[in-house]
Amino acid sequence: MLHIQRFVFNFASENTYILYNDNKNAWIIDPGNMNEQETYAIENFIAENQLNIEKILLTHAHIDHVLGLQWAFDTYKVPVILHKDDQEVLDMLSASGARFGFQVPPVAVETTYINEEDELDLDGEKFKIYHVPGHSPGSVVYHNEARKFMISGDVLFEGSIGRTDLYKGNYEQLIGGIKTKLFILDDETQVFSGHGNSTTIGFEKQHNPFLT
Repeated sequence: MLHIQRFVFNFASENTYILYNDNKNAWIIDPGNMNEQETYAIENFIAENQLNIEKILLTHAHIDHVLGLQWAFDTYKVPVILHKDDQEVLDMLSASGARFGFQVPPVAVETTYINEEDELDLDGEKFKIYHVPGHSPGSVVYHNEARKFMISGDVLFEGSIGRTDLYKGNYEQLIGGIKTKLFILDDETQVFSGHGNSTTIGFEKQHNPFLT
């Protein structure tokens, strides 16, 4: 069985997820912890549940989703998975921090690039990759078709979409990607977003003002 643990971290109330199974194998998705208290919360959960972190996944590399990335990489020494088009966003981390008024050192991590045709596997649980740019150039969604859920990052929210006024944002591109890649999925598919509550594809098709 798969389990999803959500943590709400940092100045942007970002959702960091730990995805794990009964074998105790796990992925960290979008580590956004930015202070000792937040880092203790996620580190303690991993230790108490005796989880074996196999991968660190990024839906995209905006600052609020990667503030804990260096910690996660240094602690668990596993590859960081992201789309190549967001490498430049990750490389801009220090500049992004300066814009928010705090110092963030550049990250030094081992990265592995994924493409839309790729598939990730957690002990037989398959995850499809959808490249849905528009919020950031390399935004991706991780979709478990069998379990009917996805980790959407900042592509799709409950009643909203990711902002498109950031670096290389594109409103038409984001709307098109959601409609052609996500809205064709089962209406019951749960959407675990990068901020806020979870939702479903069916609910967003009917009620999301950006997409109805």
